[in-house]
Amino acid sequence: MSTFIQLHMLTSYPPANLNRDDLGRPKTATMGGAERLRVSSQSLKRNWRVSDVFQEALGDHLGTRTKRLGPEIQERLTQGGIKEKQATEWAGKIAGVFGKLQKDGLHIEQLAHISPEERQAVDELTETLIREQREPTEEELKLLRHNPAAADIGLFGRMLAADPGYNVEAACQVAHAITTHRVVVEDDYFTAVDDLNSGEEDMGAGHIGENGFAAGLFYSYLCIDRDQLVQNLGGDEELADKAIGALAEAAVKVAPRGKQNSFGSRAYASYVRAEKGAQQPRSLSVSFLKPVQGNDQGEDSVNALEQQAENFDNVYGPCADETYTLNVLKGQGSLDELKRFVAGG
Repeated sequence: MSTFIQLHMLTSYPPANLNRDDLGRPKTATMGGAERLRVSSQSLKRNWRVSDVFQEALGDHLGTRTKRLGPEIQERLTQGGIKEKQATEWAGKIAGVFGKLQKDGLHIEQLAHISPEERQAVDELTETLIREQREPTEEELKLLRHNPAAADIGLFGRMLAADPGYNVEAACQVAHAITTHRVVVEDDYFTAVDDLNSGEEDMGAGHIGENGFAAGLFYSYLCIDRDQLVQNLGGDEELADKAIGALAEAAVKVAPRGKQNSFGSRAYASYVRAEKGAQQPRSLSVSFLKPVQGNDQGEDSVNALEQQAENFDNVYGPCADETYTLNVLKGQGSLDELKRFVAGG
């Protein structure tokens, strides 16, 4: 029976454009008949995975997502003295192990998530080909694929279209973050001055533009299947717990990087409800089906979330065996205690 770890977080961002749509405006979603700001789960996971918090905690246990494996191998082969035509052919064979190549080039069609073990095997094979001045054998190519022990692949999964046997089922599900209240996206009209314009002839701005923005208190949710994560990591419980602790810290401390230089909208979570247990997970997004409307959005959102959690327990029975709450609005709890709680096995 799986042990599920759930995090329910409330994070307030000042005016910002955290995650843009195809028009460059903040992403939105309609919920409960009201427009909300939205940050996609893809954006959240990407920012957590590449954050200093994640990198420092997990070091060499992180994979690389790339389409550019082929060109990188080709460059190394040519630098090692392999003729360009051969280097291109051999690099294509190696990169093709991790996905179908684009028609005109060595790039993989889709981003391939390559584990450290696989990257090391590719590097070693490349050096062998340079040293022995020969092309790779079919047996050597088969040995490039591994069941990955990378923490980020274990958490977020991967798909290798070239060989589904090496796919990894994600152990972590992440919801799109939405505001607990109704929002209206506004436009920031701005100008920039040309420093070399004396103003004697041209009094106008050197540049004029607009940025969409909005402020909001976001509810975000993630769920980790610890047993699945341990299985993904080849039974390494210590690495699994380290990955869970790192993910929890990144989730509460790392902000999406969209337009950060323009808005400086970095924020930590103001409230976190962490839950552990074998019960079927559930989001608490229904807490905000009716938009929070009061002037104290922080307190009102916390109350709505806690009341909904209590209602679920009353109707379905306890939805978690253990709960830990961090509430910055009241100065309660600590990050260290939260990490110990979620990574305690």
